[in-house]
Amino acid sequence: MKRVVLLGSTGSIGVNTLKVLSGLRGYALCGLTAGSNWQLALRQIRKHSPKLVAMADEKAAERLAHALRSSRVKILRGEDGIRTVAAMDGADIVVSAILGAAGLRPNLDALAAGKRLALANKESLVMAGEAMMAAARRYHTEIIPIDSEHSAVFQAFHSGRREEVRKVTLTASGGPFANHHSDRLHRVTPRDALNHPTWKMGAKITVDSATLMNKALEVIEARWLFDLKPEQIEVLVHPQSIIHSLVEFTDGSVIAQMGPPDMKIPIQYALTYPRRLKGNGARLDLAEVKSLTFQKPDTEKFPSIRLGYEVVRRGGTLGAVLNAANEVAVKAFLDKRCAFPDITATVAAVMKEHRSKKRPTLDDVLAAARWATARAESLLALERNG
Repeated sequence: MKRVVLLGSTGSIGVNTLKVLSGLRGYALCGLTAGSNWQLALRQIRKHSPKLVAMADEKAAERLAHALRSSRVKILRGEDGIRTVAAMDGADIVVSAILGAAGLRPNLDALAAGKRLALANKESLVMAGEAMMAAARRYHTEIIPIDSEHSAVFQAFHSGRREEVRKVTLTASGGPFANHHSDRLHRVTPRDALNHPTWKMGAKITVDSATLMNKALEVIEARWLFDLKPEQIEVLVHPQSIIHSLVEFTDGSVIAQMGPPDMKIPIQYALTYPRRLKGNGARLDLAEVKSLTFQKPDTEKFPSIRLGYEVVRRGGTLGAVLNAANEVAVKAFLDKRCAFPDITATVAAVMKEHRSKKRPTLDDVLAAARWATARAESLLALERNG
């Protein structure tokens, strides 16, 4: 029996992870964390019976504890509670589906406790990729990516030796505005941005897909996961979202991993690797797809990808700055406090001001993120009031 901890159970990845676990024999949920949605967490707990639970929101934890007062489930609260669940005794695999920078410390705790980390929280690698990969080596454990693009690369890598890889191509759907003229982007609304053409995701990730910032984050993630140089990472827009990534080897062979746009497939692979078990994900019918198209991204209209490559080239604390500024700017857009193009413009402005610190400690990373958060808020306030 493999025992699984799920960090971030109420988001889209968390919900899909529980669907996967429901169909897998030999896997059981032993720990769970969530943010503030205690009603959904309650239903999940009653169905999957974890022994240890943590809620980030204190009031949500109190309500959940009251609802479960007659059960034996232990309820923790806050960041310390989430970190305790991430490193809990008896767990074999930790699925990290926490959104944003909040996942960094729990992920490091899971690695330090020797757990396999099934990683959907790309932000922790963007912020502190060097520290994350070093922790996996130090504690003799592994990071298995859940992002469909990086899961695809991970699978394709098995077709050759690491030194035989020439290039990795990450595919992007292009988001809802791929065919919009750049002049129209100032008028798009949060509702427009949340209307993704192929994937069903949470609000933050969906907006990141619309700006292509999600692809910038994935370029940085790929650099750390697969030890790649900037020139070894390419991005192509592939609207059908069927080929999730490609790996080109030195002999000219290109291995592509394909599948329907269903996150249950890479989630299950991360849980069961190196085995492949029968799952409840969607099935691919190429006759129905009919055609697969590709094009280079328009980095003038969507400059965020350039920012991702800048982080890969410069390293240090710049990834933490990009991630923190983007979190602030996306929230401002969703709250209708800034225009859509202001998201990337704010991130670029904050990055330009930052003096990146090489070989940062975890404290350096967190300090850079705090600075970037405050600076992004300040720039958006100036823009709003100016």
